Amino acid sequence: MWPTARDSLLYVSPDGQCGAEWLLASYPFELGGLPVAWQVSARSETGSVMVEWNAYFTVGVPPEPLTDFLLALDARTAPSVGFDGPEVVLDELGTRGWFRDADRLHTTAFDPGFSASVSLEPLPPLVQDGDPRPDQVGWQAWADLGFGDPYLWCASFSSSVPHDLAAVFASSAASPAPVMRRTLPARTADRLSIVRCD
Repeated sequence: MWPTARDSLLYVSPDGQCGAEWLLASYPFELGGLPVAWQVSARSETGSVMVEWNAYFTVGVPPEPLTDFLLALDARTAPSVGFDGPEVVLDELGTRGWFRDADRLHTTAFDPGFSASVSLEPLPPLVQDGDPRPDQVGWQAWADLGFGDPYLWCASFSSSVPHDLAAVFASSAASPAPVMRRTLPARTADRLSIVRCD
């Protein structure tokens, strides 16, 4: 049985170690001023009541990186164990043309247009992790149209999320591969290469 305080559990992995909940209906909290839509969790043992880690995704998160994250999680035999260090996230973004923040070389990367960032930061309020120590850090990802503009989407990975899983999400979000969209976020046309399909 997967422990939850909500009635919105949508998926539990066959081994009972991973779960995904749709939170938007209960609107528990926000990241970057946007409501959290999904919470993905993993625990080390099927019988454990406590989860090892959580990842949170707001409305607006593109489906491609969320899907790639879930597929990578599903392919793991030990969802709560990771062997790579935090550099794997930044290295993956570097292969996508992102650059590291000169002041925070080991924790932060930006896309070339300065409209998205991935950063190892203190956990936002209400982001829960199985490690109870204070001052934990986890990967935070977001996109906006420019400095001071509202966020288009945000994602937060608690401190115990394996870095290679966060790297899968980051790499997919940074991918230059074309994606299909029916509508575009307002004021983004000048930042996108648009190909119309008839």
